[in-house]
Formats: sequence, structure tokens, C-alpha cells
Amino acid sequence: MKHVLFSRNDKTSLFIDGLNLYHASRALGFEIDFKGLRQFFVENTHFIRANYYASMIESDEHSPLRPLADWLVYNGYHLIIKKAREYTDHCGKKRIKGGVSVDLAVDLLQQSKRLDHVVIMSGDSDLRRAVSALQDKGIRVTLISTIKTPQPMISNDLRRQADQFIELNDIAHHFIRTG
Repeated sequence: MKHVLFSRNDKTSLFIDGLNLYHASRALGFEIDFKGLRQFFVENTHFIRANYYASMIESDEHSPLRPLADWLVYNGYHLIIKKAREYTDHCGKKRIKGGVSVDLAVDLLQQSKRLDHVVIMSGDSDLRRAVSALQDKGIRVTLISTIKTPQPMISNDLRRQADQFIELNDIAHHFIRTG
């Protein structure tokens, strides 16, 4: 495992693309313990904030995401919910549209004036320009995702842009959900 570079002196915030992290952890065969995840950053950085981004269909009162969303809010996460919409594509298949990358990118840039280091748990190539803009401001960017699944969960462009890429599987033992 490559040495993970975190500094207790760098003001650091965590930005989590919830769906991306969910799929990455599932593909690697584990569930995230979000209390342990937050604690990992509290112990290893000058921790400022954890943002969790998710999309939810507005009419879906009984979403499986609702209990997690409530728990995250009560346990130190800032929750950003994007209203998703359901539609039917040209083949007649029901689809959901509600990506969070624009919201995440805007928050990265808005919060950057208070940060030295940004940790992003996502692999969405749409974030590459936001990462570049942060770096232009002198902010170090670490990406956490995985390339150890049959289909990598992070784009090569995004991974190349980052100051540091951490394989999720290499640090997951700090925050794997048990029981």
C-alpha cells in the first residue's frame, strides 16, 4: 500500500458522492461504517466538514436512503439531497436522472477558501475541472475510489488530475461496517 498523505495541519473537508461510494464499496464486498469513516478523518486531519451528496425521488417517502440520510444528519454529516426525477427513455425503459456532480463541484469551489486539502470520494470524470480549479488555488486534492473492480469506479482523467489517489480497498479496514 502506498503511504497515505494526510496532514494534521491541513484544514480538510470530505466530499462524498453517496451513490458512487455505495457502488464502489459493494463492488469490493463491504459496507461503509459512516461513523468510522468520519472518525478516520477526524483522527488523521484537521477536519472541518463532511458533505454527503445523494439524489432522491421527491415523491419517494419510503426511500431506502431516508434512514441513512437521517442518521448522517444526526451524526456530523452535512447532507445535500438532489431532487431526482423519473422519466421514460426512448426505448420505454424507466430511468432516474439526478446526478450530484454539479452540486458537489459548486460546493468544492465555494468552500475552498477555508480549506488546504479536499478529499473527494467519487470517480466521476465531470469533477476533473473542479479539481483543476482547486489546485490552481493551491488546494491539495485527494481522491478515494477504486480501480480494483472489474469496471473501475474512477475515470482515468480524474485520477491523473488529483494530487493523490487512494485505493478505497487499501484504507477500508478503518471504516468497514461489521454486524
